[in-house]
Amino acid sequence: MLNALPYPFTPKDDPWDPILSLRRHGRHRLTSVEMTLSNLCNMRCEHCAVGDTLVLAEPEKLPLDLMLRRLDEIDELKTISITGGEPTFSDRTVKEYMIPLLQYARDRGIFSQLNSNITLDYSRYEAIAPYLDVMHISFNYTSADDFHAIGFAKSGHPVPMSVASRMYERMMDNARKLSDGGLFVSAESMINFRTHRSMREIHRLIVEMGCKRHEVHPMYPSAFAADLPVISPQEMRDAVKELLDHRDPSLWMLFGTLPFYGCSDDAADRELLKRLASEPNVTVRNDPDGRNRLNVNLFTGDVFVTDFSDVPSFGNVKQDRLNDLFDRWLSHPLAKSVDCHCPAASCCGPNLLVKDMYYRDVDFGTRQAVL
Repeated sequence: MLNALPYPFTPKDDPWDPILSLRRHGRHRLTSVEMTLSNLCNMRCEHCAVGDTLVLAEPEKLPLDLMLRRLDEIDELKTISITGGEPTFSDRTVKEYMIPLLQYARDRGIFSQLNSNITLDYSRYEAIAPYLDVMHISFNYTSADDFHAIGFAKSGHPVPMSVASRMYERMMDNARKLSDGGLFVSAESMINFRTHRSMREIHRLIVEMGCKRHEVHPMYPSAFAADLPVISPQEMRDAVKELLDHRDPSLWMLFGTLPFYGCSDDAADRELLKRLASEPNVTVRNDPDGRNRLNVNLFTGDVFVTDFSDVPSFGNVKQDRLNDLFDRWLSHPLAKSVDCHCPAASCCGPNLLVKDMYYRDVDFGTRQAVL
């Protein structure tokens, strides 16, 4: 085994879901921290929400000791996530920053997740695996052709198909090896204009790679990806239904940031949620961003609601404690606009992107689940 979780988590106990701390404390608490570790990447995906931050050379990061001290100050910390760019792009960053962060999490007994495209040499991920709990990959492809079209849509220069094909095969091979070695590989697919009719085939390939979980999230055009076409709620519902009809029931399927709520006036939304709740090995995660999680940019120290948010930074870890910044965020008018909780539906309401796109004039605090 490359890795063994310090204690298992299951579909009934997802430590990233803010509903757990909300039930325990009666209010949202900071239990998760996401850190942007790299602005380097070997791909330029069309859907990348942070594409405008990617660079060819990046500045020095904050001292690791500073970030570890800030994490130490969060008594109720349960999870950390590392994202980019491609966090594993620099071998030096992996050895001097990432692995110490993962070791910190393991020593403290908290869960860790790494967001990676796993297209580099397997040895890089093999070195990380003993300290990591969840390897989170994006997988929105049915073939190397899809990978080429999606993964290099914004590269600014032609990328040969032969190069993309090798990367695609390496990604799939790495996922298989890591899964076979015991690592919890979770593959995320986005429901968007390209994928909403292909989710069944995408799911099949994820199963073949041996992944332990398939995450499914609708794509909401934001930041660098703001110009992508938007699909209708009906197309979104149809994609979810097709997955449920044809999924491998042995694989944990996690849906997140769905724009459907138990308080909806639309019976089709409520019927889909009812089915999701009744399906074995299927969960719907409440969005962590701004509810139990903040994002820290490890170059500037700036703190955000999420790594791709249009909401400006509201503090900096150089002088601010993260718990204090979290409380500051909760008092922000934007936070209050999505601050609702429906125990009957186990729902924390919409995130900012969903509310802005579909529910701009809706006051969720006045609605109730229709049971």
